Amino acid sequence: MKEKLSHTDKLGRARMVDISGKGPTSREAIAEGRVLVSKELLRCLKDNALEKGDALSAARLAGIMAAKKTAEIIPLCHPLPLSFVGIDLKPVDDPPAIKIRSTVRTDYKTGVEMEALVAVSVAALTIYDMGKSVDKGAIIDGIRLIKKRGGKSGSWKANPKRN
Repeated sequence: MKEKLSHTDKLGRARMVDISGKGPTSREAIAEGRVLVSKELLRCLKDNALEKGDALSAARLAGIMAAKKTAEIIPLCHPLPLSFVGIDLKPVDDPPAIKIRSTVRTDYKTGVEMEALVAVSVAALTIYDMGKSVDKGAIIDGIRLIKKRGGKSGSWKANPKRN
């Protein structure tokens, strides 16, 4: 038996999922990723010494703004009333990196996994953009959903051993 996909119609064409019959529930998603950088760029990020300005503050704001605009850039996502978007940025010395974690919450009819992933992605891209004059070889790595709760499917947590 062929499994029915929620994002396709009877003819297999892409469509937005109809959530009109669902009631709102409390939902949360947490995503993570990192930007592997040179020791020099990590020092500049820690010391707020980049010509373009405070990259970590800019990345935090960019991630929050991106989460709010997810439906505008991912074709089948619903626009959601987000109640919280948090971006944590942690410098790591070995290997030199900025670890990024986003937490997104809503009380709505559909989940916020995509919003959390987009927030991490855009925060990482902002760090790359602001630091590329020091390190063009920075690597955006490991963007993934690590936890979600709420909705019909309930809670889910990523396997910590899976990279």
